[in-house]
Amino acid sequence: MPEADLARLYRDTRQRVAGLLGGMGGPALAANVPACPRWSVRDVLAHLTAVAEDVVAGRLSRPPSEDETAVQVRRFDGRPVADVLAAWAAIAPRFEELIGAARSWPGVIDVASHEQDIRGAVGQPGARDSDVVWHVAGYLLSRLRPPVPLRVVVEDAEFRLGPDSGPPLTLTTTRFEAFRWRMGRRSRDQLAALGWSADPAPVIDHLVVFGPAACDVIE
Repeated sequence: MPEADLARLYRDTRQRVAGLLGGMGGPALAANVPACPRWSVRDVLAHLTAVAEDVVAGRLSRPPSEDETAVQVRRFDGRPVADVLAAWAAIAPRFEELIGAARSWPGVIDVASHEQDIRGAVGQPGARDSDVVWHVAGYLLSRLRPPVPLRVVVEDAEFRLGPDSGPPLTLTTTRFEAFRWRMGRRSRDQLAALGWSADPAPVIDHLVVFGPAACDVIE
């Protein structure tokens, strides 16, 4: 894989998200996000903005816990969405500089995941073939550690994972789908229904970084 420009990937994704949210009315902003069932679209924006603020301020050096995330979301209660977007835009250049210099993937993975979460919640699919999806999918797949040989075939590449000995189980998928299921945006039933060459039971519990989702996530 070519080296990813993490600062640019974050910036491009943030700008898409900001453009999407800036054109939304109140009902869309209040919509529940199926991939993050406890959050509204507005809550996702609050989380993204607070993460950038907290990292730049030195209050956060790792992915936040559930309790920390809840506090982050509450930080922007009652503030107009335009103000939250402005706060995100103001802090983003420094955040982008930090993650680019540190080669820190979590912020990029987070914003890319939440872009698709929001798009799914409001029925506006897009950016599935973006640079950020391509790079994040490759990064996440390369770090998959199944207990049996696994071959994951996507549009433009294949990833051979797990032990070297024995015939591999093969999964034929796409970079977008791999990105989404690695980040827990698919249920166990959806994982089992992917394009497997044989019974995926030996690897199902090893596919996701978070999750799987409690219910099917339809995008």
